[in-house]
Amino acid sequence: MQASRPRYTYDEGLPPQSARKKVTMRPSAVLTTLWLAASATAATRDVLGMLHNKAMVNLKQKEADNPPSPGGGQCSLETAARRRDWDALTVPEKKAYIEAVHCMFKLLSRSDKSWAAGARVRYDDWPAIHINQTRFIHNTGNFLTYHRYLTWTGYNGTQPVRRCFYFHHHGGALGETIARQKRSGKRENKENNLSFNADTRYASQYWNWFKYQDDPTQNPLMDGSDTSMGGNGAYFEHNGTLAAGLVYLASGPGGGNVLLFQTELQGRPPDGFLGLHSGGHHTIGGDNSDNFSSAVDPLFWFHHAMVDYVYWLWQALHPDMARDVMGTRLARDESMGHTLRTDVLEMGATGQNRKLDELLDTMGGSPACYVYEY
Repeated sequence: MQASRPRYTYDEGLPPQSARKKVTMRPSAVLTTLWLAASATAATRDVLGMLHNKAMVNLKQKEADNPPSPGGGQCSLETAARRRDWDALTVPEKKAYIEAVHCMFKLLSRSDKSWAAGARVRYDDWPAIHINQTRFIHNTGNFLTYHRYLTWTGYNGTQPVRRCFYFHHHGGALGETIARQKRSGKRENKENNLSFNADTRYASQYWNWFKYQDDPTQNPLMDGSDTSMGGNGAYFEHNGTLAAGLVYLASGPGGGNVLLFQTELQGRPPDGFLGLHSGGHHTIGGDNSDNFSSAVDPLFWFHHAMVDYVYWLWQALHPDMARDVMGTRLARDESMGHTLRTDVLEMGATGQNRKLDELLDTMGGSPACYVYEY
């Protein structure tokens, strides 16, 4: 299901100005457009921890009812990788992560140039497939599982990528290793000479939306420090952003069931409601606010790890519906039918194509084995 990105002019297909919703984004309350973040009280900030604790109780009970086989290599709460808040990492861990991402720019792209002619380095392969599949992975029944898998493959998709993050999880020093191999003439595009445990799986970090919600520029992910993904940038005057073609965001000071849950998470732009997913993208702005190319921005991975965290919580708190799938195969369009658990997710050069059913459990062990820490 390969789909070429359509070309749009800025106002093509948009409703008249009178029909567009307006949301004012102020630096002191920029995250108030996000669902559940309307209040800056301590109780709002603590709701994530409360839900997390309840989810872990459920998962522990589930494991007690169906214990993994001793020594069987199965995924368990003890062996699962931990996804952590970026704020909880040490400075050396943050710098090692950044080095691991830089490593992906030292490898060549593997995407098919017939549909990803612009992909040059390995990192480009993830934005490329996201652009290519956009209409089939947003406002669709596979939105949550596709982005769960895309985020996972960003760390675990292929051996070269796993090598990059192996060194991240073992104190960095990857740049020094690559430089040494380059001097010796042994470095290859596949990085086959880097020694590591190919079976190791790594976890991504997440952006906790509810920390620093009054001023995201104070978040360690966005504070402009050398361990952040960037900062607010120099001010330049512009006319704001039209999110999803319907919700107007004024410029800032710088640069139920699974179907109901999924809809609220993705947002309802015709109602002027961006939801947690779209609201986060447009809070960041720039490439991240582009429905197609948002994966170009390094903050994409932290945001979607948090989207997955919310999905993970919902599944753990609703075990009777955790494997339910609802929605269409094409964005807000029934012409291609409705999503099924047997549908195959197309991943291009980022990882193995898999059935949606394989991605419904983060502790399924094939491929994923991770939980979240709060």
